[in-house]
Amino acid sequence: MSRIGKKPIEIPQGVKTEITEKEIKVSGPKGELKQTIHHEIKVELKDGKILVSPKTELSKKGRGLWGLYRALISNMVTGVSKGFEKKLEIEGVGFKANVEGDNLVLNLGFTNPVKIKKIPGVDFKVEKNVIIVSGSDKERIGYIAALIRKQKKAEPYKGKGIRYQGEKVRRKEGKKVVASSK
Repeated sequence: MSRIGKKPIEIPQGVKTEITEKEIKVSGPKGELKQTIHHEIKVELKDGKILVSPKTELSKKGRGLWGLYRALISNMVTGVSKGFEKKLEIEGVGFKANVEGDNLVLNLGFTNPVKIKKIPGVDFKVEKNVIIVSGSDKERIGYIAALIRKQKKAEPYKGKGIRYQGEKVRRKEGKKVVASSK
């Protein structure tokens, strides 16, 4: 039995859901999201709550997907009502970011600036040395944030690069000067 899958999903005010045999659509003030449903998972709407369960209790695949689909649908409901955001910090002399049109432009000490294109449903905001990636789809936000971080990961000697806000970078000591004994 899935502990996560058993929990019903509360639908907040202002969020509408449409459930068909193969798809669920959730729309709210922050946008609209849809997810295809695996044929071994059953999704139903009762008393303003979404219930997720496997079609047959004996199927190992259905039991395995039960908690996954409950979490995906819960993230959809949260995304269209409140939204998600990830914050990344830039640290280093001369490292900066700015938004030009729909692109995020990163100056990271390379010969040319790195441009990251905006995908639908994701917004960029830059405040001093913090990049804010926000939107309604948690998966897309995580993908774009990881793509930004990948451009210049924080290195362990000086800590320069891009990191998630609150991420701890494990620092290493440099070469030690050996004292000569004469």
